[in-house]
Amino acid sequence: MLNKIRKSILSVLVIILLLTISSCSQREKITDFSQLAGKEFAVPTGTIADDLVRSKFPNAEFKYFNSVLDACIAVKGGKADAAAYDEPILKNIAAKNPGLKVLPEMITTDNYGFAVRLEDTHLKSAVDSLVAELKSNGEYDNMMNRWLPEQGNPAPMPKIEEGTDGVFRFGTAAITEPFSFVDGSQEIVGLDIEIAALVAKKLNKKLEIVNMEFGAMIPALIANKVDMIGACITITEERAKKVLFSNPYYVGGIAALVKE
Repeated sequence: MLNKIRKSILSVLVIILLLTISSCSQREKITDFSQLAGKEFAVPTGTIADDLVRSKFPNAEFKYFNSVLDACIAVKGGKADAAAYDEPILKNIAAKNPGLKVLPEMITTDNYGFAVRLEDTHLKSAVDSLVAELKSNGEYDNMMNRWLPEQGNPAPMPKIEEGTDGVFRFGTAAITEPFSFVDGSQEIVGLDIEIAALVAKKLNKKLEIVNMEFGAMIPALIANKVDMIGACITITEERAKKVLFSNPYYVGGIAALVKE
């Protein structure tokens, strides 16, 4: 009798496994944005990515993961149709994981900016003029190629001359590769870090990076614990009531990553 029960349980488990494999293998190959309607999305827990996807695809279904990387790996393994998150972060993951790609059409479009205290208008002007100069002389494109290559890892952080007239405190959350992250040598690097270093140089100051939780950045700025913050920060009306944003330096938003 016990052997029969064991065989029955084993048979059920085999059927479940076969159904799971079949479900993963039968997912439609997505080549066009319109195919995302009604599909199953992998998203990181604790974000609003699911709400933003629903605003575009009301019938979407969701699976939740501890990190955006886990969500993307789930797509690669056929456990979801697409992953939804910030476009540059998805591009960074796709570049390092062959077989994944980011669809060109965006689910939402957002502007990313640096933030300073409301009264620091001169610092905002310095940041805006620097970014405008980088874009006009072509260096911004070089930076984008360095931090967001089509394949492989970002290039090493370039050496930037430091100033001598005090310290420029830059608050960041080093979990937003390629904008701000910890590299193999345990240094905090990224597009935002490079721009912050150039701002510090422009002000003849030494850059001091203050790493913290993403949600702690605006309170730290308001409390004068740092001079500027940046880490793939979306410019929103609500945030703009508390801090002064630079002009957008990157246009991103929520995108969809799928299997190639």
